[in-house]
Amino acid sequence: MRLLIAEDDPISRRLLELQLERASHEVLSVKDGGAAWELLKSGGGPKLAVLDWMMPVMDGVEICRRVRATPEIGYVYLILLTAKTRAEDRAEGFRAGADDYLNKPFEAQELRARVAVGQRIIELQCALEARVTELREAASHVHQLQELLPICMHCKRIRDDESTWQRLEVYVEEHWGATFTHSLCSACLAVHYPTLAREREG
Repeated sequence: MRLLIAEDDPISRRLLELQLERASHEVLSVKDGGAAWELLKSGGGPKLAVLDWMMPVMDGVEICRRVRATPEIGYVYLILLTAKTRAEDRAEGFRAGADDYLNKPFEAQELRARVAVGQRIIELQCALEARVTELREAASHVHQLQELLPICMHCKRIRDDESTWQRLEVYVEEHWGATFTHSLCSACLAVHYPTLAREREG
């Protein structure tokens, strides 16, 4: 899975990279919150991010707030990484929009496990979005079918929503306001009024 690490400490950043690359993830890493925000808000940005709380330019909590306030980004699973351990700090992070929390110094197994949880949720979200798209397409198809008008193959009358058969011109006038003026096409003229048709040809 493609994911983002935002950590200003180079040693901690490299440890995060190593652990997640070993778990077969594609890792993008940056050293400040500004760069992290630019990646996340860009089209096709990573859908999972491990964000250090305290960073230059923009901290992890502010990134969480901005991501949640920007619907165009879509859903991103956000893990805050910090040495803060107070319950109030955790609550602040969750209120800002974080999905999970990882304490420093982190344990490699816990890091991989929490990222795996995020990956499962992202995959479920993608599956849900695909299903919603399918349902919308199906609903559109049903709507198109509902707009088909039953027409008698012999007399060409139209069946309306109340199952009443009406002449085509009456139905069109009632529903679209068009006004008809009757005439004859050349084929019908030849069949029904052959003498008149021959006179016109002559």
